[in-house]
Amino acid sequence: MIEWSETHASIRDSIRKFCETEVKPKIHAIEHEGVPPYEVLRKLIATFGIADMARMRFAGQIEKEKARLARAAAEGSTPDAERERAPRKPSPEAGMEMAMRMIPVIELSRYSPGIVTALGVSMGLTANAIMARGTIAQKERWALSLMTLETIGAWAITEPGSGSDAFGAMKSVAKRDGDGYVLSGSKTFITNGPYADTIVFICKLDEGNEPKLRKVLSFVLDKGMPGLTQSKPLQKLGLHGSPTGELFLDDVRVGKDRLLGETEEQPARAATKETFTAERTAVAAMALGLVEECQRLSIDYAKTREQFGKKIGEFQLIQLKLAKMEVARMNIQNLVFRQIEMAGEGRSMSLAEASACKLYCAQAAMEVCNETVQLFGGNGYMAEYRVEQLFRDARVLQIYGGTDEIQISQIARSLLETG
Repeated sequence: MIEWSETHASIRDSIRKFCETEVKPKIHAIEHEGVPPYEVLRKLIATFGIADMARMRFAGQIEKEKARLARAAAEGSTPDAERERAPRKPSPEAGMEMAMRMIPVIELSRYSPGIVTALGVSMGLTANAIMARGTIAQKERWALSLMTLETIGAWAITEPGSGSDAFGAMKSVAKRDGDGYVLSGSKTFITNGPYADTIVFICKLDEGNEPKLRKVLSFVLDKGMPGLTQSKPLQKLGLHGSPTGELFLDDVRVGKDRLLGETEEQPARAATKETFTAERTAVAAMALGLVEECQRLSIDYAKTREQFGKKIGEFQLIQLKLAKMEVARMNIQNLVFRQIEMAGEGRSMSLAEASACKLYCAQAAMEVCNETVQLFGGNGYMAEYRVEQLFRDARVLQIYGGTDEIQISQIARSLLETG
């Protein structure tokens, strides 16, 4: 894939028009007045039939899973073995579905990457965690409403003392209590945390053994459960469109029906890596939206701003900035195209590939945003010109989903193991 198709362009133009008429007028309230972004996101989903498509996709997946379980029972094999024997097949529809997920992210990121983050964590990370590892009953109970944004989701792994070392420093625990469990601990920097209806809470099983030897389990929690406290939104440098908060669990009692997969033998660490892979690859679409908007604003400004008797676009140093922006835009767009093409071929990026994708896109987006502020000079530092918001929002791309340093470590480790 080397360019957007006519169908892609038509969808993009429709979403771009929606963003102009529905998102742009609400940006000030979302960015500066603490208004949550969910109302405008639900309108987006309703306008483009995304919820209806999610319901159809969900029904198809559940039907296939029930058939797979029936085959496994008839053959006397395990459901996991049945799943392993069914590799993903090439499908143009899968490629189109991937494009349909990325185009809204690109267009929304032109105005508010924070809104994209809130959307992605709820409909993406949280829903996908349940769809990937949950039982059919758990998927029907929690996943569908997340996929349609009827409920808001949060995926809770980060703790006050564990950032990059998510598992090693994890202190949140689950202890067996009869047929259920008691959960204790705290989480921080949780996207949608203050407003989440459904929370995937990741912790370790405390059996009196050493913390490093403990199993990692995931539980699904609901807002308002006794012992669960959701903080008010935290104040952040950027991503104001993404409510971020803390979670506190004080002896929260849960039944086994809330243990993801309803078994302690779920490969939770592997599942978390799959979630990280999805989170990291999604950065490409966000970065593309940021870069395209910065480039558009910079070109317009370079054509109209005059200094020393001529348009600043005539100065070679300004031209160098614009040229570098175009190189970054082309490279990031190619990584977006690669993901769409891979989806159509029934493939996806490995964790190391996803890390390389995120590392480049995050750094390139940050560089472009920084150069845009510089090109605008003093005006770039002022809120009315918007580039300062894009600059603030871009900074987190090098932190969340794994810092640049973690991406480098993951890439290098993979090269050393396979090279």
